[in-house]
Amino acid sequence: MPPTQHKDYYATIGVKKTATSDEIRKAFRKLARKYHPDVNPGDKKAEEKFKEISEANDILSDEKKRKIYDQFGFYSDQIDPAAAEAAARAGAAQGAHGQGVPFDFGGFDFSEEAQPGSGGGGWGSFRDVFSGMFSRERQAAHGPQAGTDLEYQVNVDFWTAIRGGTARLEIQRQEVCPTCHGKASTGGSQTCPECHGSGQVTQMGGRMKFNIACPRCGGTGKVQNACPTCHGEGTVYKTEPLEFRIKPGTRDGQRIRLAGKGNAGVNGGAPGDLYLIIRTGTHPVFTRQGDDILITLPVTVSEAALGSRIEVPTIDGRAQLRIPPGTQSGQKLRMRERGVPSATREGMRGDQIVTVEVSVPQVRDERSREILREFAKLNPDDPREAIWAKV
Repeated sequence: MPPTQHKDYYATIGVKKTATSDEIRKAFRKLARKYHPDVNPGDKKAEEKFKEISEANDILSDEKKRKIYDQFGFYSDQIDPAAAEAAARAGAAQGAHGQGVPFDFGGFDFSEEAQPGSGGGGWGSFRDVFSGMFSRERQAAHGPQAGTDLEYQVNVDFWTAIRGGTARLEIQRQEVCPTCHGKASTGGSQTCPECHGSGQVTQMGGRMKFNIACPRCGGTGKVQNACPTCHGEGTVYKTEPLEFRIKPGTRDGQRIRLAGKGNAGVNGGAPGDLYLIIRTGTHPVFTRQGDDILITLPVTVSEAALGSRIEVPTIDGRAQLRIPPGTQSGQKLRMRERGVPSATREGMRGDQIVTVEVSVPQVRDERSREILREFAKLNPDDPREAIWAKV
């Protein structure tokens, strides 16, 4: 029976075991750009390397798969995430009593094919072993557990994002159970019905025998009476309205963190945080780019040719803009500090970028045609001369 292959996915990606999801994602992207088959056509080594980092990223970027890998040193679809969590609790309880985990997975085949009568020695399915070991009801962990973070997307209109204001939404979050006050039990304990107070249970998988800490009581031999309101979870779900402030200059995609507004912790654990992802609306005239405001402004031929001062709409109202003589269509003119106040840099403000669009008039009378013909005679320059020179 071939030994189980243990792969160091963290080393493959090039990160520490304590790396955050963001660090793992960045490390994978960096390696993917280097070893992608499109960048290395025909390079078999690069192709194999890309497969390795893709496999490692698939496991480490998935919270449930990573939890299983961290607990057992390998990943298998046969293991339920609840099994990894129960094994972690069992290992912690064994360690607290000065005992090691009394089984070893090395040298066993965990594939589905290792069924009795298949030549695999009657070991049974890996799924069967662990579903029997860990399909017990979840119990509240001993000690405080911090609440999880929440994330909501909030749509705000164009002007609220620029000028600031308040926004409202309804969120659903876990709050501390009002009956048990987050303790998950109503007080008192009873002998664990699973291990009958011994703190250990024995599981069989084919010819493998496992003595582990009881996953129901965590090896203590006692279980608490579950709270009837939260059913032993320590928290209950509640929908509540939330009002929060939008700072002037808030950008699209900006994250707002509201500390302690996430899910409640249990057993006295701190609550998680609430993250709001801002999505800003658009405007029919103004286009926002960071802290700059972009606008396309039509001007007449005479204004562009002779130069002029014109009024331009801004997010503050109106402002004067000088059009230099000879301004061409498509030319960009900058209006300093007429953009959006910065939400991150106090006292700073973006610019307004005006793209000039020369509007050619419709000639409706003969006198205007004569003037234009006279103008053409006085200004015989060929605007296509530079193109012909390059051809």
